[in-house]
Amino acid sequence: MAATTSSLSLLFAHPGSRQSSTPQRFDRSHLRFPLRARCASDGGASASGSTTATRHRRPAEENIREEAARLRGPATTFSAWYEPFPPTSDGDPNERYSLDDVVYRSTSGGLLDVRHDMEALARFPGSYWRDLFDSRVGRTTWPYGSGVWSKKEFVLPEIDSDHIVSLFEGNSNLFWAERLGREHLGGMNDLWVKQCGISHTGSFKDLGMTALVSQVNRLRRAPLSRPINGVGCASTGDTSAALSAYCAAAGIPAIVFLPADRISLQQLIQPIANGATVLSLDTDFDGCMRLIREVTAELPIYLANSLNSLRLEGQKTAAIEILQQFNWQVPDWVIIPGGNLGNIYAFYKGFEMCRELGLVDRVPRLVCAQAANANPLYRYYKSGWTDFKSLVAETTFASAIQIGDPVSIDRAVVALKATDGIVEEATEEELMDATALADLTGMFACPHTGVALAALFKLRDQGIIGTNDRTVVVSTAHGLKFTQSKIDYHDKNIKDMLCQYANPPISVKPDFGSVMDVLQKKLNEF
Repeated sequence: MAATTSSLSLLFAHPGSRQSSTPQRFDRSHLRFPLRARCASDGGASASGSTTATRHRRPAEENIREEAARLRGPATTFSAWYEPFPPTSDGDPNERYSLDDVVYRSTSGGLLDVRHDMEALARFPGSYWRDLFDSRVGRTTWPYGSGVWSKKEFVLPEIDSDHIVSLFEGNSNLFWAERLGREHLGGMNDLWVKQCGISHTGSFKDLGMTALVSQVNRLRRAPLSRPINGVGCASTGDTSAALSAYCAAAGIPAIVFLPADRISLQQLIQPIANGATVLSLDTDFDGCMRLIREVTAELPIYLANSLNSLRLEGQKTAAIEILQQFNWQVPDWVIIPGGNLGNIYAFYKGFEMCRELGLVDRVPRLVCAQAANANPLYRYYKSGWTDFKSLVAETTFASAIQIGDPVSIDRAVVALKATDGIVEEATEEELMDATALADLTGMFACPHTGVALAALFKLRDQGIIGTNDRTVVVSTAHGLKFTQSKIDYHDKNIKDMLCQYANPPISVKPDFGSVMDVLQKKLNEF
Protein backbone atom coordinates (compact mmCIF):
# COMPACT_ATOMS: atom_id res chain seq x y z
CA MET A 1 0.00 0.00 0.00
CA ALA A 2 1.34 3.44 -0.90
CA ALA A 3 2.33 5.66 1.99
CA THR A 4 0.05 8.62 2.67
CA THR A 5 0.38 11.75 4.76
CA SER A 6 -2.04 11.72 7.67
CA SER A 7 -4.48 14.61 7.86
CA LEU A 8 -3.46 15.19 11.49
CA SER A 9 0.13 15.82 10.46
CA LEU A 10 -1.01 18.72 8.30
CA LEU A 11 -2.16 20.52 11.42
CA PHE A 12 1.32 20.24 12.90
CA ALA A 13 3.11 20.96 9.63
CA HIS A 14 5.96 23.45 9.78
CA PRO A 15 6.13 24.94 6.28
CA GLY A 16 9.72 25.99 6.73
CA SER A 17 10.78 22.37 7.24
CA ARG A 18 9.53 21.08 3.88
CA GLN A 19 12.32 19.49 1.89
CA SER A 20 10.95 20.35 -1.52
CA SER A 21 12.19 23.65 -2.90
CA THR A 22 9.00 24.05 -4.94
CA PRO A 23 5.97 25.16 -2.91
CA GLN A 24 3.04 22.78 -3.35
CA ARG A 25 -0.66 23.54 -3.07
CA PHE A 26 -2.54 21.51 -0.50
CA ASP A 27 -5.08 18.99 -1.72
CA ARG A 28 -8.20 20.43 -0.07
CA SER A 29 -9.83 17.00 0.11
CA HIS A 30 -7.40 16.21 2.92
CA LEU A 31 -8.20 19.42 4.77
CA ARG A 32 -11.96 19.62 4.90
CA PHE A 33 -12.27 17.56 8.10
CA PRO A 34 -8.72 16.80 9.29
CA LEU A 35 -9.76 15.12 12.53
CA ARG A 36 -12.84 13.34 11.29
CA ALA A 37 -12.87 9.58 11.54
CA ARG A 38 -13.48 7.93 8.18
CA CYS A 39 -14.90 4.49 7.50
CA ALA A 40 -12.23 2.34 5.94
CA SER A 41 -13.20 -0.08 3.23
CA ASP A 42 -11.04 -2.69 4.89
CA GLY A 43 -12.07 -1.79 8.45
CA GLY A 44 -12.77 -4.46 11.01
CA ALA A 45 -16.31 -5.69 11.66
CA SER A 46 -18.04 -5.03 14.97
CA ALA A 47 -19.94 -7.63 16.98
CA SER A 48 -23.09 -6.67 15.12
CA GLY A 49 -21.36 -7.21 11.81
CA SER A 50 -21.18 -3.51 10.86
CA THR A 51 -17.99 -1.96 9.58
CA THR A 52 -16.46 0.57 11.97
CA ALA A 53 -13.69 3.12 11.75
CA THR A 54 -10.89 3.42 14.24
CA ARG A 55 -10.81 6.78 16.02
CA HIS A 56 -7.25 7.87 16.71
CA ARG A 57 -7.15 9.67 20.03
CA ARG A 58 -4.30 10.66 22.28
CA PRO A 59 -3.61 8.46 25.32
CA ALA A 60 -6.01 9.18 28.18
CA GLU A 61 -3.21 10.40 30.46
CA GLU A 62 -1.93 12.88 27.85
CA ASN A 63 -3.32 16.41 27.51
CA ILE A 64 -3.45 18.42 24.27
CA ARG A 65 -0.28 20.37 25.07
CA GLU A 66 1.66 17.14 25.67
CA GLU A 67 0.20 15.65 22.50
CA ALA A 68 1.42 18.66 20.52
CA ALA A 69 4.93 18.26 21.96
CA ARG A 70 4.99 14.56 21.02
CA LEU A 71 3.88 15.22 17.44
CA ARG A 72 5.99 18.33 16.91
CA GLY A 73 7.92 18.43 13.66
CA PRO A 74 11.25 20.09 12.90
CA ALA A 75 11.78 23.64 14.11
CA THR A 76 10.40 26.44 11.95
CA THR A 77 12.74 28.50 9.79
CA PHE A 78 10.61 31.65 10.04
CA SER A 79 11.57 34.56 12.27
CA ALA A 80 10.47 37.98 13.52
CA TRP A 81 12.10 40.87 15.36
CA TYR A 82 11.58 44.46 16.52
CA GLU A 83 12.47 47.44 14.32
CA PRO A 84 11.95 51.19 14.88
CA PHE A 85 8.59 52.52 13.72
CA PRO A 86 8.39 54.26 11.40
CA PRO A 87 11.79 53.79 9.76
CA THR A 88 13.58 57.12 9.47
CA SER A 89 16.31 58.26 7.12
CA ASP A 90 18.40 59.65 9.99
CA GLY A 91 18.06 56.54 12.17
CA ASP A 92 20.34 53.53 12.38
CA PRO A 93 19.35 51.26 9.46
CA ASN A 94 20.70 48.26 11.38
CA GLU A 95 18.75 48.91 14.59
CA ARG A 96 16.74 45.84 15.46
CA TYR A 97 16.04 43.81 18.56
CA SER A 98 15.19 40.22 19.31
CA LEU A 99 11.66 39.58 20.52
CA ASP A 100 13.37 38.11 23.58
CA ASP A 101 14.68 41.57 24.49
CA VAL A 102 12.64 43.58 26.99
CA VAL A 103 12.48 46.81 25.03
CA TYR A 104 9.60 49.14 24.21
CA ARG A 105 11.22 52.12 22.48
CA SER A 106 13.86 52.67 19.81
CA THR A 107 17.10 54.51 20.60
CA SER A 108 15.48 57.70 19.33
CA GLY A 109 12.55 57.26 21.71
CA GLY A 110 10.08 56.21 19.03
CA LEU A 111 7.81 53.19 18.79
CA LEU A 112 8.90 49.71 17.76
CA ASP A 113 7.18 47.37 15.33
CA VAL A 114 7.36 43.60 14.89
CA ARG A 115 8.79 42.73 11.47
CA HIS A 116 8.64 39.29 9.89
CA ASP A 117 11.03 37.58 7.49
CA MET A 118 8.73 38.14 4.53
CA GLU A 119 11.22 36.63 2.11
CA ALA A 120 11.06 33.30 3.95
CA LEU A 121 7.27 33.39 4.16
CA ALA A 122 7.01 34.30 0.47
CA ARG A 123 8.73 31.06 -0.52
CA PHE A 124 5.25 29.57 -0.17
CA PRO A 125 2.42 30.87 -2.35
CA GLY A 126 -0.70 32.52 -1.01
CA SER A 127 -2.72 29.38 -1.77
CA TYR A 128 -0.48 27.42 0.61
CA TRP A 129 -1.16 29.79 3.50
CA ARG A 130 -4.88 29.96 2.77
CA ASP A 131 -5.18 26.18 2.84
CA LEU A 132 -3.01 25.81 5.94
CA PHE A 133 -4.96 28.39 7.92
CA ASP A 134 -8.32 27.02 6.78
CA SER A 135 -7.29 23.51 7.84
CA ARG A 136 -6.79 24.62 11.43
CA VAL A 137 -10.02 26.53 12.06
CA GLY A 138 -12.08 25.37 15.02
CA ARG A 139 -9.89 22.40 16.03
CA THR A 140 -8.76 21.48 19.51
CA THR A 141 -5.27 20.68 18.23
CA TRP A 142 -2.83 22.67 20.37
CA PRO A 143 -2.34 25.54 19.79
CA TYR A 144 -3.90 25.84 16.33
CA GLY A 145 -7.54 25.78 17.46
CA SER A 146 -7.08 29.39 18.57
CA GLY A 147 -8.00 32.01 15.99
CA VAL A 148 -4.67 33.67 16.75
CA TRP A 149 -2.38 30.65 16.87
CA SER A 150 -3.93 29.08 13.77
CA LYS A 151 -1.84 31.81 12.09
CA LYS A 152 1.21 31.16 14.28
CA GLU A 153 3.69 31.61 11.41
CA PHE A 154 2.35 35.16 10.91
CA VAL A 155 2.30 36.00 14.64
CA LEU A 156 5.24 34.69 16.72
CA PRO A 157 6.80 32.03 14.51
CA GLU A 158 9.69 31.13 16.82
CA ILE A 159 7.80 30.56 20.06
CA ASP A 160 7.59 27.01 21.33
CA SER A 161 4.02 25.74 21.47
CA ASP A 162 4.61 24.66 25.07
CA HIS A 163 5.11 28.31 26.03
CA ILE A 164 1.88 29.51 24.45
CA VAL A 165 -0.85 30.72 26.82
CA SER A 166 -4.13 30.38 24.94
CA LEU A 167 -7.79 30.30 25.93
CA PHE A 168 -8.78 29.33 22.37
CA GLU A 169 -9.53 32.97 21.61
CA GLY A 170 -10.58 34.33 18.23
CA ASN A 171 -12.74 32.58 15.64
CA SER A 172 -15.40 35.19 16.47
CA ASN A 173 -18.71 35.49 14.70
CA LEU A 174 -19.20 37.60 11.58
CA PHE A 175 -22.77 38.78 12.09
CA TRP A 176 -24.84 39.57 9.00
CA ALA A 177 -26.63 42.81 9.96
CA GLU A 178 -29.38 42.13 7.45
CA ARG A 179 -32.23 44.08 9.00
CA LEU A 180 -30.11 47.05 10.09
CA GLY A 181 -28.73 47.42 6.58
CA ARG A 182 -32.03 46.87 4.82
CA GLU A 183 -34.29 49.06 6.97
CA HIS A 184 -32.02 51.75 8.36
CA LEU A 185 -29.07 52.13 5.97
CA GLY A 186 -30.75 52.52 2.61
CA GLY A 187 -30.96 48.87 1.64
CA MET A 188 -27.39 47.78 2.35
CA ASN A 189 -27.40 44.02 1.79
CA ASP A 190 -23.76 43.26 2.53
CA LEU A 191 -23.31 44.75 6.00
CA TRP A 192 -21.47 42.68 8.60
CA VAL A 193 -20.38 43.08 12.21
CA LYS A 194 -17.20 41.33 13.33
CA GLN A 195 -18.11 40.44 16.90
CA CYS A 196 -14.70 40.44 18.56
CA GLY A 197 -16.43 40.90 21.92
CA ILE A 198 -17.60 37.28 21.78
CA SER A 199 -14.36 36.19 23.38
CA HIS A 200 -13.18 34.81 26.71
CA THR A 201 -13.03 38.15 28.55
CA GLY A 202 -15.56 39.90 26.34
CA SER A 203 -13.33 42.04 24.14
CA PHE A 204 -10.88 41.97 21.24
CA LYS A 205 -8.03 42.52 23.71
CA ASP A 206 -7.80 38.74 24.15
CA LEU A 207 -6.30 38.47 20.66
CA GLY A 208 -3.31 40.59 21.58
CA MET A 209 -2.94 39.40 25.13
CA THR A 210 -2.46 35.75 24.19
CA ALA A 211 0.56 36.81 22.12
CA LEU A 212 2.05 39.07 24.78
CA VAL A 213 1.55 36.77 27.78
CA SER A 214 2.85 33.82 25.76
CA GLN A 215 6.07 35.73 25.05
CA VAL A 216 6.38 36.66 28.73
CA ASN A 217 5.88 33.00 29.62
CA ARG A 218 8.71 32.14 27.22
CA LEU A 219 10.98 34.78 28.77
CA ARG A 220 10.33 33.60 32.34
CA ARG A 221 11.00 29.94 31.61
CA ALA A 222 14.24 28.09 30.92
CA PRO A 223 16.53 28.52 29.13
CA LEU A 224 15.97 32.32 29.07
CA SER A 225 14.82 32.58 32.72
CA ARG A 226 14.43 36.36 32.64
CA PRO A 227 13.76 38.03 36.02
CA ILE A 228 10.23 39.21 35.20
CA ASN A 229 8.15 39.27 38.39
CA GLY A 230 4.86 40.29 36.81
CA VAL A 231 3.05 41.99 33.93
CA GLY A 232 1.43 45.41 34.26
CA CYS A 233 -0.86 47.68 32.30
CA ALA A 234 -2.86 50.86 32.45
CA SER A 235 -6.39 50.29 31.28
CA THR A 236 -9.81 51.70 30.55
CA GLY A 237 -11.17 48.27 31.47
CA ASP A 238 -10.83 45.72 28.69
CA THR A 239 -7.02 45.51 28.64
CA SER A 240 -6.91 44.82 32.36
CA ALA A 241 -9.55 42.10 32.03
CA ALA A 242 -7.64 40.33 29.27
CA LEU A 243 -4.25 40.66 30.96
CA SER A 244 -5.59 39.35 34.26
CA ALA A 245 -7.24 36.30 32.69
CA TYR A 246 -4.21 35.25 30.66
CA CYS A 247 -1.80 35.84 33.53
CA ALA A 248 -4.06 33.80 35.81
CA ALA A 249 -4.04 30.95 33.30
CA ALA A 250 -0.24 31.05 33.16
CA GLY A 251 0.34 31.61 36.89
CA ILE A 252 2.00 34.99 36.27
CA PRO A 253 1.25 37.96 38.62
CA ALA A 254 -0.74 40.79 36.98
CA ILE A 255 -0.76 44.44 38.08
CA VAL A 256 -3.32 46.85 36.63
CA PHE A 257 -3.70 50.62 36.96
CA LEU A 258 -7.31 51.75 36.51
CA PRO A 259 -8.77 55.30 36.48
CA ALA A 260 -11.09 55.54 39.48
CA ASP A 261 -14.83 55.76 38.71
CA ARG A 262 -14.26 55.75 34.96
CA ILE A 263 -14.92 52.12 34.01
CA SER A 264 -17.96 49.91 34.36
CA LEU A 265 -18.39 47.61 37.36
CA GLN A 266 -18.49 44.67 34.96
CA GLN A 267 -15.03 45.61 33.71
CA LEU A 268 -13.69 46.30 37.21
CA ILE A 269 -14.70 42.95 38.63
CA GLN A 270 -12.87 40.95 35.96
CA PRO A 271 -9.26 41.63 37.08
CA ILE A 272 -10.34 41.43 40.71
CA ALA A 273 -11.88 37.99 40.16
CA ASN A 274 -8.79 36.79 38.27
CA GLY A 275 -6.51 37.68 41.18
CA ALA A 276 -4.75 40.73 39.77
CA THR A 277 -3.34 43.49 41.93
CA VAL A 278 -5.71 46.36 41.09
CA LEU A 279 -4.68 49.96 41.76
CA SER A 280 -7.53 52.47 41.45
CA LEU A 281 -6.02 55.87 40.69
CA ASP A 282 -7.67 59.28 40.81
CA THR A 283 -6.69 60.21 37.26
CA ASP A 284 -7.68 59.42 33.70
CA PHE A 285 -6.25 56.72 31.42
CA ASP A 286 -3.47 58.98 30.18
CA GLY A 287 -2.40 59.58 33.79
CA CYS A 288 -2.43 55.83 34.46
CA MET A 289 -0.37 55.28 31.33
CA ARG A 290 2.30 57.75 32.42
CA LEU A 291 2.55 56.05 35.82
CA ILE A 292 2.80 52.49 34.50
CA ARG A 293 5.59 53.53 32.13
CA GLU A 294 7.52 55.04 35.03
CA VAL A 295 6.95 51.99 37.24
CA THR A 296 7.98 49.43 34.61
CA ALA A 297 11.19 51.39 34.05
CA GLU A 298 12.12 50.80 37.71
CA LEU A 299 10.64 47.40 38.61
CA PRO A 300 10.87 43.97 36.93
CA ILE A 301 7.33 44.31 35.58
CA TYR A 302 6.73 43.71 31.88
CA LEU A 303 4.67 46.43 30.17
CA ALA A 304 1.52 45.10 28.50
CA ASN A 305 0.07 48.25 26.94
CA SER A 306 -0.03 48.74 23.18
CA LEU A 307 3.18 50.73 23.44
CA ASN A 308 4.43 47.14 23.36
CA SER A 309 3.93 46.06 19.75
CA LEU A 310 3.62 42.34 20.55
CA ARG A 311 -0.10 42.69 21.19
CA LEU A 312 -0.70 44.02 17.70
CA GLU A 313 0.59 40.74 16.26
CA GLY A 314 -2.30 38.92 17.87
CA GLN A 315 -4.86 41.61 17.09
CA LYS A 316 -4.02 41.59 13.38
CA THR A 317 -5.37 38.05 13.10
CA ALA A 318 -8.92 39.44 13.30
CA ALA A 319 -8.30 40.96 9.87
CA ILE A 320 -7.10 37.61 8.52
CA GLU A 321 -10.18 35.95 10.04
CA ILE A 322 -12.44 38.37 8.18
CA LEU A 323 -10.77 37.37 4.92
CA GLN A 324 -11.23 33.69 5.78
CA GLN A 325 -14.88 34.19 6.62
CA PHE A 326 -15.44 35.79 3.20
CA ASN A 327 -13.65 32.87 1.53
CA TRP A 328 -10.59 35.07 1.03
CA GLN A 329 -12.54 37.86 -0.67
CA VAL A 330 -11.67 41.38 0.47
CA PRO A 331 -14.42 43.65 1.86
CA ASP A 332 -14.68 47.21 0.57
CA TRP A 333 -14.74 48.92 3.98
CA VAL A 334 -13.76 48.05 7.56
CA ILE A 335 -14.85 50.47 10.31
CA ILE A 336 -12.95 50.30 13.61
CA PRO A 337 -13.51 52.26 16.85
CA GLY A 338 -10.34 54.11 17.85
CA GLY A 339 -8.95 55.17 21.23
CA ASN A 340 -5.28 54.38 21.80
CA LEU A 341 -5.22 53.57 18.06
CA GLY A 342 -3.20 50.36 18.04
CA ASN A 343 -6.10 48.31 16.68
CA ILE A 344 -6.54 50.12 13.38
CA TYR A 345 -2.85 49.61 12.66
CA ALA A 346 -3.16 45.95 13.66
CA PHE A 347 -5.99 45.48 11.14
CA TYR A 348 -3.91 47.19 8.48
CA LYS A 349 -0.97 44.90 9.26
CA GLY A 350 -3.14 41.81 8.92
CA PHE A 351 -4.66 42.88 5.61
CA GLU A 352 -1.38 44.13 4.16
CA MET A 353 0.56 41.01 5.16
CA CYS A 354 -2.01 38.88 3.34
CA ARG A 355 -1.79 41.12 0.28
CA GLU A 356 2.00 41.11 0.24
CA LEU A 357 2.15 37.31 0.52
CA GLY A 358 -0.46 36.74 -2.16
CA LEU A 359 -3.36 35.48 -0.05
CA VAL A 360 -5.44 38.37 -1.45
CA ASP A 361 -4.82 41.00 -4.12
CA ARG A 362 -5.81 44.21 -2.29
CA VAL A 363 -6.68 45.71 1.09
CA PRO A 364 -9.96 47.33 2.17
CA ARG A 365 -10.39 51.01 2.93
CA LEU A 366 -10.25 51.59 6.68
CA VAL A 367 -12.36 53.98 8.75
CA CYS A 368 -11.40 54.95 12.28
CA ALA A 369 -14.40 56.05 14.36
CA GLN A 370 -13.85 58.20 17.44
CA ALA A 371 -16.14 59.55 20.14
CA ALA A 372 -16.46 63.33 19.73
CA ASN A 373 -15.52 63.68 23.41
CA ALA A 374 -12.17 61.96 22.78
CA ASN A 375 -11.24 62.74 19.18
CA PRO A 376 -7.59 63.79 18.75
CA LEU A 377 -7.18 61.64 15.60
CA TYR A 378 -10.34 63.08 14.03
CA ARG A 379 -9.07 66.63 14.60
CA TYR A 380 -5.68 65.68 13.17
CA TYR A 381 -7.35 64.18 10.08
CA LYS A 382 -9.51 67.28 9.59
CA SER A 383 -6.36 69.44 9.71
CA GLY A 384 -5.00 67.53 6.71
CA TRP A 385 -2.54 65.67 8.94
CA THR A 386 -0.76 68.94 9.71
CA ASP A 387 -1.58 69.70 13.34
CA PHE A 388 -1.80 66.94 15.94
CA LYS A 389 -2.66 68.04 19.45
CA SER A 390 -3.32 65.74 22.38
CA LEU A 391 -6.26 66.70 24.56
CA VAL A 392 -7.91 65.92 27.85
CA ALA A 393 -10.64 63.46 26.90
CA GLU A 394 -14.12 64.26 28.15
CA THR A 395 -16.42 61.64 29.62
CA THR A 396 -17.99 59.35 27.03
CA PHE A 397 -20.21 56.29 27.20
CA ALA A 398 -17.56 54.69 24.99
CA SER A 399 -15.24 54.63 27.99
CA ALA A 400 -12.68 52.19 26.54
CA ILE A 401 -11.74 54.79 23.88
CA GLN A 402 -11.82 57.79 26.24
CA ILE A 403 -8.19 58.62 25.45
CA GLY A 404 -6.82 62.04 24.55
CA ASP A 405 -3.13 61.24 24.04
CA PRO A 406 -3.04 57.99 22.03
CA VAL A 407 0.22 56.04 22.04
CA SER A 408 -0.27 54.71 18.52
CA ILE A 409 -1.13 57.96 16.74
CA ASP A 410 1.72 57.50 14.23
CA ARG A 411 0.71 53.91 13.57
CA ALA A 412 -2.88 54.94 12.87
CA VAL A 413 -1.80 57.61 10.40
CA VAL A 414 0.30 55.09 8.47
CA ALA A 415 -2.66 52.69 8.28
CA LEU A 416 -5.11 55.35 7.15
CA LYS A 417 -2.83 56.88 4.53
CA ALA A 418 -1.95 53.46 3.10
CA THR A 419 -5.61 52.50 2.69
CA ASP A 420 -7.05 55.86 1.61
CA GLY A 421 -8.80 55.80 4.96
CA ILE A 422 -11.22 58.11 6.69
CA VAL A 423 -11.70 59.31 10.27
CA GLU A 424 -15.20 60.07 11.53
CA GLU A 425 -16.62 61.03 14.92
CA ALA A 426 -19.84 60.43 16.84
CA THR A 427 -21.49 62.53 19.52
CA GLU A 428 -22.81 60.89 22.68
CA GLU A 429 -26.36 60.97 21.36
CA GLU A 430 -25.32 59.61 17.96
CA LEU A 431 -23.41 56.68 19.44
CA MET A 432 -26.14 55.78 21.93
CA ASP A 433 -28.88 56.00 19.29
CA ALA A 434 -26.83 53.85 16.92
CA THR A 435 -26.27 51.30 19.68
CA ALA A 436 -29.97 51.18 20.54
CA LEU A 437 -31.03 50.91 16.90
CA ALA A 438 -28.59 48.04 16.34
CA ASP A 439 -29.94 46.29 19.43
CA LEU A 440 -33.49 46.62 18.07
CA THR A 441 -32.38 44.63 15.02
CA GLY A 442 -30.93 41.72 17.00
CA MET A 443 -27.52 42.84 18.29
CA PHE A 444 -26.44 43.69 21.83
CA ALA A 445 -23.79 46.23 21.00
CA CYS A 446 -21.32 48.01 23.26
CA PRO A 447 -21.06 51.83 23.05
CA HIS A 448 -17.78 51.57 21.11
CA THR A 449 -19.54 49.57 18.42
CA GLY A 450 -22.13 52.35 18.53
CA VAL A 451 -19.39 54.84 17.65
CA ALA A 452 -18.45 52.76 14.59
CA LEU A 453 -22.10 52.32 13.58
CA ALA A 454 -22.76 56.05 13.94
CA ALA A 455 -19.78 56.68 11.64
CA LEU A 456 -21.31 54.27 9.14
CA PHE A 457 -24.62 56.16 9.21
CA LYS A 458 -22.78 59.41 8.47
CA LEU A 459 -20.70 57.95 5.64
CA ARG A 460 -23.84 56.46 4.08
CA ASP A 461 -25.62 59.83 4.31
CA GLN A 462 -22.63 61.47 2.61
CA GLY A 463 -22.67 58.87 -0.18
CA ILE A 464 -19.11 57.77 0.59
CA ILE A 465 -20.07 54.18 1.42
CA GLY A 466 -22.32 52.76 -1.27
CA THR A 467 -25.45 50.63 -0.97
CA ASN A 468 -23.74 47.56 -2.35
CA ASP A 469 -20.35 48.04 -0.70
CA ARG A 470 -19.35 45.07 1.43
CA THR A 471 -18.81 46.72 4.79
CA VAL A 472 -17.56 45.28 8.09
CA VAL A 473 -18.06 47.09 11.39
CA VAL A 474 -15.70 45.85 14.09
CA SER A 475 -17.43 45.33 17.44
CA THR A 476 -14.66 45.47 20.01
CA ALA A 477 -16.47 44.41 23.20
CA HIS A 478 -19.58 42.65 24.46
CA GLY A 479 -22.62 44.76 25.34
CA LEU A 480 -22.96 42.92 28.66
CA LYS A 481 -19.96 44.91 29.90
CA PHE A 482 -21.88 48.16 29.50
CA THR A 483 -25.38 47.42 30.72
CA GLN A 484 -25.68 50.57 32.84
CA SER A 485 -25.51 52.78 29.76
CA LYS A 486 -28.32 50.73 28.21
CA ILE A 487 -30.39 50.94 31.40
CA ASP A 488 -30.00 54.71 31.52
CA TYR A 489 -30.89 55.04 27.83
CA HIS A 490 -34.06 52.96 28.01
CA ASP A 491 -35.07 54.71 31.25
CA LYS A 492 -34.54 58.02 29.41
CA ASN A 493 -32.28 58.94 32.28
CA ILE A 494 -29.50 60.66 30.31
CA LYS A 495 -29.34 64.43 30.58
CA ASP A 496 -29.92 66.39 27.35
CA MET A 497 -30.52 63.21 25.34
CA LEU A 498 -33.83 62.40 23.66
CA CYS A 499 -33.22 58.62 23.69
CA GLN A 500 -35.51 58.26 20.69
CA TYR A 501 -35.25 54.45 20.52
CA ALA A 502 -35.88 53.86 24.22
CA ASN A 503 -38.01 50.80 25.04
CA PRO A 504 -38.86 51.03 28.75
CA PRO A 505 -40.79 48.26 30.51
CA ILE A 506 -44.51 48.85 31.02
CA SER A 507 -45.96 48.66 34.52
CA VAL A 508 -49.23 46.74 34.43
CA LYS A 509 -51.74 45.69 37.07
CA PRO A 510 -51.69 41.90 37.60
CA ASP A 511 -55.12 41.20 36.11
CA PHE A 512 -56.30 39.83 32.77
CA GLY A 513 -58.13 42.95 31.62
CA SER A 514 -55.20 45.29 32.23
CA VAL A 515 -52.78 42.97 30.46
CA MET A 516 -55.16 42.62 27.48
CA ASP A 517 -55.59 46.40 27.19
CA VAL A 518 -51.83 46.95 27.03
CA LEU A 519 -51.19 44.13 24.55
CA GLN A 520 -54.03 45.16 22.21
CA LYS A 521 -52.66 48.69 22.14
CA LYS A 522 -49.15 47.45 21.40
CA LEU A 523 -50.34 45.08 18.67
CA ASN A 524 -52.12 47.95 16.95
CA GLU A 525 -48.81 49.83 16.84
CA PHE A 526 -46.97 47.03 15.02
